[in-house]
Formats: sequence, C-alpha cells, structure tokens
Amino acid sequence: MAMVYSASLVRIPRKLPCFTTHKDKCNICRFISPKTRPPLNAISCSADPTQVYSGRDSGAAAMSAGTTSYSGPYGQSKRVWVWTENKEVMTAAVERGWNTFVFSPESRQLSSDWSSIAVISPLYIEEGGIFDGEKRRVGSILGISNPQELELLQPEKGLAENVVVDLLDWQVIPAENIVAAFQGSEKTVFAVSSNSSEAQIFLEALELGLGGVVLKVEDAKAVLELKEYFDRRNDMSNILSLTKATVTRVQVAGMGDRVCVDLCSIMRPGEGLLVGSFARGLFLVHSECLESNYIASRPFRVNAGPVHAYVAIPGGKTCYLSELKAGKEVIVVDLKGQQRNAIVGRVKIETRPLMLVEAKGDSDGQTLYSILLQNAETVALVSPYQGNGLQNAAIPVTSLKVGDEVVLRVQGGARHTGIEIQEFIVEN
Repeated sequence: MAMVYSASLVRIPRKLPCFTTHKDKCNICRFISPKTRPPLNAISCSADPTQVYSGRDSGAAAMSAGTTSYSGPYGQSKRVWVWTENKEVMTAAVERGWNTFVFSPESRQLSSDWSSIAVISPLYIEEGGIFDGEKRRVGSILGISNPQELELLQPEKGLAENVVVDLLDWQVIPAENIVAAFQGSEKTVFAVSSNSSEAQIFLEALELGLGGVVLKVEDAKAVLELKEYFDRRNDMSNILSLTKATVTRVQVAGMGDRVCVDLCSIMRPGEGLLVGSFARGLFLVHSECLESNYIASRPFRVNAGPVHAYVAIPGGKTCYLSELKAGKEVIVVDLKGQQRNAIVGRVKIETRPLMLVEAKGDSDGQTLYSILLQNAETVALVSPYQGNGLQNAAIPVTSLKVGDEVVLRVQGGARHTGIEIQEFIVEN
C-alpha cells in the first residue's frame, strides 16, 4: 500500500520522478511515495538565525527573533502566527503584538505592501515548507486527514524546528496525540485554526497544549477574541492583592434568594470565590470542600450569597451572581491571592435564611464592606490565618463573631457592566 508523506518529511529534490503531487486549497503538498522510498533525513535548525543548515539542504535555518509573536507571560510559552489576506486582520494582530504573518504563493505581494505600513515578519509557504524572506527554511507544514498521516507525525521524522499542522478531520483527539508525541521535544507545533474557539482547543489540549496556533481568518473579530483569551490566561499568573478586614457586625437578616455556584473544577482548602454586596470590597467565600459529620463535601461548590451580590470574573471584572450560568468563567482565589479561571457548570438559586456580615478594612478602619450569606454551617469565609493548616482557614458564618478577621479584596467601587470606572458613587 502506498504511504502518504508530507513534503516537509522528506528532502525535496528539484525533480520528483518518483512522486506524484497534489495541492489542496491551503497549498499544502501531499506526496505519494513508491514502495521503495529514500530514508528520512532530519532537517536540523540552527539556534543562530544567521547560520544556515550545513547539510545538502541549505534552506534549513532557525526561526529568527522577528518571527516570534508573543502576548504577555502566557504568550511567552504560546505563539501566534496569522494567515490572512485581510488588512484589518493584519492591523488588529500587529496592534496586539502578533506580527508574524504566513503568506501563500498567491498572496506573496501582500507581504511587501504590508511591510510598508507596519513592522511585520513575513513567512512564505513554498513546496510544503515554510521559509523566511531570505529563503531559509524555518518550518514544516503538514495536512493531517487520517490516522495514518497522524501516526507519521513524530519529532524524530525529519521535521523542521517549527511544525505547522492543518487538522482537516478530527481536531481534539489528534491535538492530544500530538501533544503527547512531542512532549519533551524542542520542536514547536502550531495548529491551523479558523477561529478563536479552535485555537483555544489546540492551546489547551491535554492541559499542556500545543506550542502555538496559526490563526487563518479573514475577520478581525477572531483576533480580538483570541487576545481576550490570552489576557485571561495572563491574569492567572498575577497575584491578587488581598487584605485583612475585621468583622464589625453579624446579624440574622431573614429570607432571600441565595446562589450556589457549582464549578467544573475541584477547589482545595483555602480556595473560594470573591463575593460582596459592594464592588469596592469582595470577601473570599470558602468552597464546600471541607469534610463534616453531617454532609459530604462538595469541593466543586461555593454557596456564594444572594442574587444581588457581585462576584469576581476574569479580566478584572465583576458580574452579579444572578448573571452566572453554565459555561461562564469565574476566578478561584486562595488566601495568598493566587488565582485561576474556572468554568461554571451549574447555578442553583433557592430561598434560604441569610446572615448579614459587615467588616472594616485594616487599611483605614473606616470604609465599610458588606456581604450576605446563607445561615448554614457549611458556608464560611476565609481567614488570613492558617493555624495548623488550611483546614482551619475557613470560619463558618454560624461561628463568625465581631472582632474576627477575614480575607478581603479591595478595589474600585464604581462599575459599569462589570468594568471598573472612575466616577463618584455611594453604596450603603
């Protein structure tokens, strides 16, 4: 049976007497080899972009510094190249720090036009490989449409240092297989993505994700959405500033509609959601991950408070607890300020007895912060003191008393659709 090999898996001579070729719409060459094919010789990429490959193929070279597109700390480990013929897409990408663009032979002239108005790093697809402006090979490109072609994609199979794959059939499982195959390899694998959702799938495959994506779009909206995704991931590396607040009032408040937020993630002792009646100060409400004698732990749940309360979400924003629904993201925070994004799996709103908790921050001792919580032993606020372990970091609201200290996130109080703004506001 004939085997299918990408152009980037073999050295391509000027004449191809032993191969028949077919180019698909992406200009990705596929080569059908005879029963006796030449051995695969590795294409080595030098770490110095000024040096070319010393073997017979003088086109092999390393990625130059100019062809690296990053976006924040997360972008330092995940790279983005853009493949487009749309000027608005190019402009949006450059403004967001992504300046590496891939051009097919038909659109090569665009690279000259755009270079006159923006600083870009053009790459060119030719004969199944990817070349820079000096005709040095900087990457391989392969179309994967069946399991046999995916099986051939191995780091030792003569690939360039940067490998672009176009998954033409399945996406999730092939991406996971590629991540597993290339773990520990120095090669960077990019996946061609037609929108930001596909890009996210590839960047999160097997949690580790591929090394980058080639965003092949003609709509600038996809660039904006992908940048928002990178911003959310970058926020996770930031430590939130938390402070101590002293409880000044604990009072039974009556009945109200409270919200249980069930996440698609497991929370650990000391973790919870930032919730408050006023956006200027959010309390760290502990998850129900702790064991008790009367009820099993639910480490995915935070009994967060009434429907009116604010909750912190990615991007430095807030929303009302009543606005949460399956699929929306919130930030999970621990008492050290470490944060991570989590997806809401379910929201339960039920009528329950509530307690009012008020506190004043240690910074000025004047500003009042407030939260209402269900009056139940499983509902707790996070204490700044770990004691003998994180198990003691939670103070049940039923045990809370004046003078206790809890963890608080102080921030700007004025909000418009969850976004912090500068304006005069009074909340009581």
